[in-house]
Amino acid sequence: MLLLISYFFDITTNFTKIPSVILLLAVGWVVQQVSGLFDFVIPDLFPILPLLGTIGLILIVLEGALELELNKSKMRIVRKSSLMAFAPLLIMAVGFALYLKYEWGFNFKESLINVVPFAVISSAIAIPSAINLSASKKEFVTYESSFSDIFGVILFNFATFGTVITFGGGLTFLWQLLLMIVISLIASLLLALLLGKIDHHIKYGPIIIICILIYEIAKVYHLPSLIFILLFGLILGNIDEFRNFKYFKNIKFTKMNREVFHFKEVVIEATFVIRSLFFLLFGYVMDTAEIFNTDYLIWSGAIVLTIFVIRIAFLKLMKLDIKTFLYIAPRGLITILLYLSITSDQLLPIFNQTILLQVILMTTLIMMFGLMFTKKDKKNEGDKPSKNEKVNKEIAEA
Repeated sequence: MLLLISYFFDITTNFTKIPSVILLLAVGWVVQQVSGLFDFVIPDLFPILPLLGTIGLILIVLEGALELELNKSKMRIVRKSSLMAFAPLLIMAVGFALYLKYEWGFNFKESLINVVPFAVISSAIAIPSAINLSASKKEFVTYESSFSDIFGVILFNFATFGTVITFGGGLTFLWQLLLMIVISLIASLLLALLLGKIDHHIKYGPIIIICILIYEIAKVYHLPSLIFILLFGLILGNIDEFRNFKYFKNIKFTKMNREVFHFKEVVIEATFVIRSLFFLLFGYVMDTAEIFNTDYLIWSGAIVLTIFVIRIAFLKLMKLDIKTFLYIAPRGLITILLYLSITSDQLLPIFNQTILLQVILMTTLIMMFGLMFTKKDKKNEGDKPSKNEKVNKEIAEA
């Protein structure tokens, strides 16, 4: 029933311009109130959040990567979106960490660990909310938010790497990053070939499970595992680009494109279910007192103000559309996941679930109202169907 409600929210977002995540959180909170009113006994569901969040993050990044084109014509948007994702993230994280170190006397490493989750844009909220934007703007949001997730996880892993942040530790981490890229390329190509070779009627589920398994194994060894998901999605979504390589001349690309098309459909469906369950559950476990707790409102407001001050500065610097992109900087699933990954001995006393919840709600509401007062983009003449869209259309018609 709740998933059907979530589906209704998803299809009406195009008209209401209200992000479905806000409605899902509200439904989860209402269920919590009703269950308490009628004394329903429901076990503690909070421990399930990290599991759902991890699977959700993998599927969301994979879904976004499958939609992205990888060719020379896209290099400009890749450069701009990656810089827009990385620079504000780094400046906010390091700047806030230095402030906490010199003004409050906290350890810089621990300060950085606590700040990074609040500096990352949530692709889980940003990508679905960009539905009314033109194709080119939606593509930019997809790139930027996906890169922000990846850069955020990498920076968080680096901050938690070792006991102190040193130059030697940085070189070690850089080596691990390069190693993960090589492993990801090899594993992604093998999985792509496997997808085209399997003739069994059950094939897409096992591929997704293998992706999650590789992600978790890499995570155990403190490798930036989200890079694998991004590369796997990019390779699958752009499998036609390998036609000109002699090593792939025996591949039946028509069949491969058909398999990728169906795999993408499965990923989209699975992403919807996991994302819906995550935000419904998060809404259910929310403490009402934390939402309206004014004791930490100054900290929450300061974090949100910092996010948008830095964002508007970089949008102007890079000559991007401020009216459209300024508001699309929500915090959400990735913020929650990274925050829950902080160990009790590293968690600073001023960063708690109240601030986490307030920042997520503030940034999401700002995005919602910003998009509400932004006119729906008309389809620009320059927004021609992408290569992936053409391939998908041909396969669907066939």
